[in-house]
Formats: sequence, structure tokens, C-alpha cells
Amino acid sequence: MRKLILQMQMSVDGYVSPSNGGLDWQVWGWGDRWAWDDKLKTYFNTVFEGIDTILLSRKIVEEGYLDHWGGAAKNYPANPHYAFAQKVVLTDKLKASRWERTVIARGGMVDEVNALKQQSGKDIIVIGGVGFASSLVTEGLVDEFQFFVNPTAVGGGRSVFHNQRQGHKLQLLQSTAYESGVVVNRYAPG
Repeated sequence: MRKLILQMQMSVDGYVSPSNGGLDWQVWGWGDRWAWDDKLKTYFNTVFEGIDTILLSRKIVEEGYLDHWGGAAKNYPANPHYAFAQKVVLTDKLKASRWERTVIARGGMVDEVNALKQQSGKDIIVIGGVGFASSLVTEGLVDEFQFFVNPTAVGGGRSVFHNQRQGHKLQLLQSTAYESGVVVNRYAPG
């Protein structure tokens, strides 16, 4: 069975979406500003070598994720730091895909994700906003968390974890600090 890996940028104080939406807090942001060091870029693409499907929320697609990476692939065809895979957008609000190698999944989240996990192939990575990620966490669908912890405290915001009664126990798989100041923490559900 394939794993579902949730990969998100996170502030050093644990938020994936700051209260101040205008705050520039990530070492890497949309566009050409990708200030990660080469070892971190290499790690990022090593992760993508082990996956063949990217599960995306409708919202991140509409915010430009696929347009950005599609443009990057065309602008930098020989650059080894740009890796891509089949994309699946989980939504019932889009009628058809307008992106290359992208399909729309319209069923219920749990059923669609479990069906993807049962297919043969490499692992699945999730890239999406805090609401989408939180829903996957709440349903117990995430098999591995990869948090790219940026060297900025944002002071408040939203987390992907919402069980305040029991918390979310995690098992640390790996923690690696990079020259750019980003620390990548990998966890399995506890």
C-alpha cells in the first residue's frame, strides 16, 4: 500500500498559516524566489523520486500551484531541481482539468484517498492549504508528515492539528537542518 505524505511549510512556532496573511515568512515562496540551499533542493527532489502522485486541494490549484510549476518546467527544462508527477485535484467544484497530467477526483475525500493508496505505484504527496491538510489529519489519512520549518516565528495562526483533548502523538523519523535555516522534520503518526 502506498503512503500518503503530508508536506508543508511551517513556522518555528508551529503554524502553517500565519494570522497575518501578508507576512513574508517562508524561505521559499511563490515565484522565482527560491532561497533554499542546494542540499535542501536536492532533498526535496529526492522525496519526489519516491512519489508518483501529488494530491492537491482545489484552493491551492486556483492560487497558482500548477501554473507556477508548469511554467517552471517550461522555463528550466534541464534544471534537476524541478521534479514532477501525476497530479490529482480533490474537488467537486471543478468540471474538468485544464492542466497537463492532472485529473479531477470528485468522490468523498476518505474514499478517494484510500483508493489512491490501494493503487500500485510509488507514494503520494499532499500539497495544499491548512484546511485541506487538517481534514486529512482529522480523518487519519496521513501516513507521514514532512514539515519544512522556516526560521521565523509568526506569533499566531492556524495549525493542521486540532485535537485539543488528546493532541496528536507523532514519532520522529528524521530531523535535518539546512544552511538556508530550514529544518525538515519527518514524523509518522504515533
